[in-house]
Amino acid sequence: MKKRRLPALNEDISPVGLGCMSLKGQLQEDKNIIDTALSGGINLLDTADLYQKGLNEEVVGAAIRHKRKDVFLATKVGNQWREDGSGWDWNPRKSYILKAVEASLKRLQTDYIDLYQLHGGTLEDPWEETLEAFDLLKSQGKIRAFGISSIRPNVIRKVLGMSEPATIMMQYSPLDRRPEETVFPMIAESDTRVLVRGAFAKGLLINKSEEPFLDYSAAEVKEIRELITESSLLPEAFLIRVGLLQPAVGSLVIGASSVEQVEKLIFAYRQQEMISDEVVKRISMNIPLNRYTQHR
Repeated sequence: MKKRRLPALNEDISPVGLGCMSLKGQLQEDKNIIDTALSGGINLLDTADLYQKGLNEEVVGAAIRHKRKDVFLATKVGNQWREDGSGWDWNPRKSYILKAVEASLKRLQTDYIDLYQLHGGTLEDPWEETLEAFDLLKSQGKIRAFGISSIRPNVIRKVLGMSEPATIMMQYSPLDRRPEETVFPMIAESDTRVLVRGAFAKGLLINKSEEPFLDYSAAEVKEIRELITESSLLPEAFLIRVGLLQPAVGSLVIGASSVEQVEKLIFAYRQQEMISDEVVKRISMNIPLNRYTQHR
């Protein structure tokens, strides 16, 4: 894969990353998935302490233990599990982040995390102490860079005004083009890069039965899917191309739960290289734009 530059670290990452949330929690099976991704040119692995109550990090850590230098490892913090396991609460406090990173490092069997991301964020969060926590962890060598995960333009604008995260993770696909309005142009002017999640729109633009999505009706979702499939393009390849055409985007984080899905993902990436910008623009012109109505 042709790597893309992450300016904050002056380092290249794969244009497609493996979203590890879809892993099953079975070490050998999940290791095969990760090995297939790595051998296919994917070096970005994205997990979170929230997933499977930490088991996801444990599996990823065990799977890459002997390949750590080949991996750009990203995980997330901010959702604190309750002691009784009934759910989690949002906690972006410095004290919690400094405690949570130690648990993640232990589960991941590593002494550093390449990208440590805040798993959400609102305007009311104590951003000064949150950013202090990330800066401290960087100075200690426990993380190399920090990012946030947010679709809220007002939050993104605030954080960019206070610091410069390496990445911002957000949802983007032909069914969610909201970032095109203000967020992508804003980020493109900085050294921050977007990690896209939801590039396949939950499979609705590939093979999943149509259902409403954001402000699109089920019928409109079907029409958009047919618009893509009638072009004779592999849907996955088209969706990858759509995301990578955006200058602000660093990588598309896409989940896979089997070796076959990873192999198809790698094949789709190779196919997207043959799709012209003109084809994407022509199809996109027939897809209605949606806008942010909240958190502007």
